[in-house]
Amino acid sequence: MLLLSIVARAQSADALYEDGKKLYDQKKYAEAVKKLLPAAQKGHKKAQYRMGRCYDKGHGVAEDNVKAFQWYSKSAAQNYHKAQYQLGRCYKKGKGVNKDKVKAFQYFSKSAKQGNAKAQFALGECYFEGKGVAQDKAKAKTLFLKALNDEKDGAEILKDLRADAADGDEDAIAIKKFLGK
Repeated sequence: MLLLSIVARAQSADALYEDGKKLYDQKKYAEAVKKLLPAAQKGHKKAQYRMGRCYDKGHGVAEDNVKAFQWYSKSAAQNYHKAQYQLGRCYKKGKGVNKDKVKAFQYFSKSAKQGNAKAQFALGECYFEGKGVAQDKAKAKTLFLKALNDEKDGAEILKDLRADAADGDEDAIAIKKFLGK
């Protein structure tokens, strides 16, 4: 264990992150954490985000919403759009922090401005529902369509919207009807 610790410290944060991400993507979460944690502690924003995901989902560590929030916060402070989106979700749902619609809106906005389609959709929900911001259905529609037309994530967002609506989520049903999807 001591040797592993010495080797991990000697590696650069980028190398640790890349090794950890590969392990994470292979679903070898416990091994991934051993690489991601030292990278995150060295200030690597993507490793900090990924540690947030580990704690959020219980991947390789015990699920802990407070620790997830803390790691997302560190990454978001470095302007990482994925962490900003996740922080918005934490504030929206009250995961690891008290619910705060205004802060959720703020973090979704920061992430959406960087082109994060999931954040654009979440921001659209804020405008659609008037949560954290004044209701504005025209802005909501623009954001929804921008997100749904995203090359990388649009199809997944639409699939999730339809699944949520099929599961009886009233907001998803209303948005789906609003968009004619």
